[in-house]
Amino acid sequence: MSEMFCFVFVCCIIVSRAQYSTVYDHNEKTFDKILIANRGEIACRVMKTCKKMGIKTVAVHSDVDANAVHVKMADEAVCVGPAPTSKSYLNMDAIMNAIRQTGAQAVHPGYGFLSENKEFAKRLAAEGVSFIGPDTHAIQAMGDKIESKLIAKAAKVNTIPGFDGVVKDADEAVRIANEIGYPVMIKASAGGGGKGMRIAWNDEETREGFRFSSQEAASSFGDDRLLIEKFIDNPRHIEIQVLADKHGNALWLNERECSIQRRNQKVVEEAPSTFLDPETRRAMGEQAVSLAKAVNYSSAGTVEFLVDSRKNFYFLEMNTRLQVEHPITECITGLDLVQQMIRIAKGFPLQHTQAEIPINGWAIESRVYAEDPYKSFGLPSIGRLSQYQEPLNLHNVRVDSGIEEGSDISIYYDPMISKLVTYGATRAEALKKMEDALDNYVIRGVTHNIPLLREIIVHPRFISGDISTKFLPEVYPEGFKGHQLTATGRKELLATAASLFVAAQLRAQKFLGDLRVSNTQQERRSWELCVELEKGVHMLGVSRSGFMTFILKVEIDGDKLEVSSDWNLASPLLTVTLNGIHRTLQCLSRNAAGEISLQYLGTTFKLRVLSKLAAALSVHMPEKVPEDTSSILRSPMPGTVVAVSVKAGDTVAEGQEICVIEAMKMQNSMTAAKTAKVRSVHCKPGETVGEGDLLVELE
Repeated sequence: MSEMFCFVFVCCIIVSRAQYSTVYDHNEKTFDKILIANRGEIACRVMKTCKKMGIKTVAVHSDVDANAVHVKMADEAVCVGPAPTSKSYLNMDAIMNAIRQTGAQAVHPGYGFLSENKEFAKRLAAEGVSFIGPDTHAIQAMGDKIESKLIAKAAKVNTIPGFDGVVKDADEAVRIANEIGYPVMIKASAGGGGKGMRIAWNDEETREGFRFSSQEAASSFGDDRLLIEKFIDNPRHIEIQVLADKHGNALWLNERECSIQRRNQKVVEEAPSTFLDPETRRAMGEQAVSLAKAVNYSSAGTVEFLVDSRKNFYFLEMNTRLQVEHPITECITGLDLVQQMIRIAKGFPLQHTQAEIPINGWAIESRVYAEDPYKSFGLPSIGRLSQYQEPLNLHNVRVDSGIEEGSDISIYYDPMISKLVTYGATRAEALKKMEDALDNYVIRGVTHNIPLLREIIVHPRFISGDISTKFLPEVYPEGFKGHQLTATGRKELLATAASLFVAAQLRAQKFLGDLRVSNTQQERRSWELCVELEKGVHMLGVSRSGFMTFILKVEIDGDKLEVSSDWNLASPLLTVTLNGIHRTLQCLSRNAAGEISLQYLGTTFKLRVLSKLAAALSVHMPEKVPEDTSSILRSPMPGTVVAVSVKAGDTVAEGQEICVIEAMKMQNSMTAAKTAKVRSVHCKPGETVGEGDLLVELE
């Protein structure tokens, strides 16, 4: 036992970018070739393990994914259709043809798409192809939330009070909700990933929730059945990773804390949880294993629980697949879960006993999305990655991604860029490493959620472990506004911008290290600058000490800061030392007008640096009048118009629904900002709209 703990620790701490203690035994014959029925980061993740095991891989892809990273990484690749998922990654006929064409012996489905589709598993079995996942019985039983709840009750797993049948219509939903007692959770029976889920606090919200949830469920899963259960206010979302083979052996691999969510989708996860004590952990693990054994489960799976403030836990659902957040479990246990799934699918027994599963160190995962965190904590963004640099130069940082510089983030698929994972011997160490990793992560060309991720991990409530699934709306009741500068932070930012301005001026005076004109007077030693930040204007004095050094002294409001850096203006990262404190910033843009955009502590700040004379003259420049947006409705995200509820000439009330936009399978209701008459409608159902596109004009 002690030897295993030591081995895991050495692998996690010393081996760069690989947190596994697993030995890949090439004499243990599994499969010669595996097709990965997925895309993006999870396809790449599976391929990495396959290569370590000596297994050839086949990628499937849509036409727009022809140059994707997972296609380049595979040994073979087959196009299975056009961009829409229903015609490519969900196209079972095309994928079955790809299997026959390539001679793949097994299929790993990743997560999402066909990973929990019992029909797909049946078709594979009929062709004699191994499905790297559980059998169809377990998929069906656990994939249906109604059936799974009944099985959980029979297996003596704690369950949430609720209605154990399918809700027929909105009227029945209201009746059931009143019987259970508000608040209630309306959720898709075949759902997952937060899709088809709504919380209702009254009859009106129940009717509306029934409508949206059924539409989302039909769109995402082809199954619009809904169920209703009691909503546990301020719960924690904690899940147990299980692993079971075909010989009746099953293990629980500890827990993952997944309470930081937006719209029922996880944002930051960690393993282990700060909340669980050993007794509660053991009880949850044993119940999770009991549920797995009740359905003869074999493969990796996850049993999700809601846990209240008194550590009472209730079964939520079982995901019969590999979870997005599996890397943090791999970090603290030293197991490669993909390798375990492949071994189990081939019929090998588990290699470990429950007593051999450690909790070694701490791991944090941040889901990096192409999203605008200032809109509902994250509405999708699309675009091309004009510059992309993962922070893999840092120790104990893992990045699971399926993109590269030049990749497109499109409207067709999930907007995830990567899963950023940091590991440490303690939670504090893992969190500090996450701060550094987020600061060093370069993403250009799309809007991303790094500002939100960084604010979460440094928030006092998160650091103390005082979290629940309500964390984001409670901490940011008015919505996320980015990092709020302290007096010290403001001075650091002002001093950095002023120093960057001076460094650029000094570099412009030189050509290949020498002054451009040989008889030019001695280099300038001091500057008086005006820096604008957040509608504030600050006068700064900057002076340079020494001829060979690049240390600047900046005076702001009577305070003096010493600023030093190598001032590599070509690098996307700007490492600066301010009064002995090291900071990593990013200069996103700067121009001849003195406008500088800096990413500081995760958030982007726009500054303007001018000389004293230029600042005096700038007051004579006319200001651009901002657009009046109260009479127009623009799309806050790229997506598809699902429904339009008004026409020209209609009168709408403030807050009334005007149209519904679907983005990444989530439906969003667009409402009127004021009571007014509709002047014109610029969209219709079925149309694709971009962020900022005009939808409706009001009078």
